[in-house]
Amino acid sequence: MSTEVDIAIIGAGPAGLCFAKSLAESGLNIVIVERQTEDSLSSPAFDGREIALTHHSAQLMRQLGLWERIEAKAISPLRDARVFNGSSLLSLNIGHSDTQHSELGYLVANHLIRKAAYDAVMSSPAITLKTEAQVTSIQADTNGIQLTFANGESIKTKLLIGADSRFSETRRAMGIAADMHDFGKTMMVCVMEHPVSHQHTAWEWFDYGQTLALLPMNGLRSSVVITLPPDEMNHLMTLSEDDFNHEVSARFKHRLGTMRLASTRHAYPLVTVYAKRLVGQRFALVGDAAVGMHPVTAHGFNFGLKGIATLSAEIKAALASGKDIASTSLLLRYEQAHRRNTRPLFMATHAIAKIYGSDSPPARFLRTSALRIGNRIAPFKRAVAGFLADAR
Repeated sequence: MSTEVDIAIIGAGPAGLCFAKSLAESGLNIVIVERQTEDSLSSPAFDGREIALTHHSAQLMRQLGLWERIEAKAISPLRDARVFNGSSLLSLNIGHSDTQHSELGYLVANHLIRKAAYDAVMSSPAITLKTEAQVTSIQADTNGIQLTFANGESIKTKLLIGADSRFSETRRAMGIAADMHDFGKTMMVCVMEHPVSHQHTAWEWFDYGQTLALLPMNGLRSSVVITLPPDEMNHLMTLSEDDFNHEVSARFKHRLGTMRLASTRHAYPLVTVYAKRLVGQRFALVGDAAVGMHPVTAHGFNFGLKGIATLSAEIKAALASGKDIASTSLLLRYEQAHRRNTRPLFMATHAIAKIYGSDSPPARFLRTSALRIGNRIAPFKRAVAGFLADAR
């Protein structure tokens, strides 16, 4: 059986779902293709990840109908941020007072964003979700792209979107290479309770031999991120809960008191990706399949939403003028805009990760000097605060 659609999206993660929803009222026939079961999409499990959202991203989520689907108590304000180096209490302080907002942004659990995106998509009759689907071949020509599935079915589409993670098989199938950097580290995420208030301040702590992050949740709870070499992480992941609580409290130098595990633990390899091309013949990459950011700047999903807004705006403009929604010129405009929006921070993030991931004497000196200088330059701090709050 063969079906014809206007847009086919491979990947029903937040990026794929949000892209589909962004065009739900455009009159286009859209299908989302996903390997997972419908149950796993409709009731996504907690995966440890908390997503830091800018005000611009929050506005885009409101426009997509996601924001109102997330309970207010599950949205934590992120008022300020502090960057620590080594064992020193000195920090680079980024405050919401340097912006026009009462907070830098918001914090929402990834699985709640996935649930909200799924529910928003399911409310749109123009979107079809095809689950438990295995794509076996992708054939592109000037007229369209044909997807063939393991069960023999096929879909012909005018435009194909790859939204299947930073390890995208669709990207590879379309012959697009990617710059991928494996930091050789593992990142563990979980929720911890603690007696000392975080004051809704995020921490990024470049300690020696480890990197720690704390994302403030409502109440005396935080999303804790610890980055370590794989062998050390294996040890941490297998500790009993009591030993784990003691270990994490010690790693944070008891600055928040005795910390207690309040969720399951989840570990992920620390790998960044930047596709060498973001588009192909009647094809475009969005989300992490296009740009998979290092978590230090917490802008991965923000950039994903930005790219979705850019591409969907181009498609809507083409529809309004009766033009091809997958023309080469349209796709190249999207690629150029998304590169301008993402490449500088992607490169800067790598430089930060390299400097602050090294414990050599020159790097230690540079790390300390950078924080001291940055903390004294008010325009720099205002610029960083403005970017964190309103990145567009």
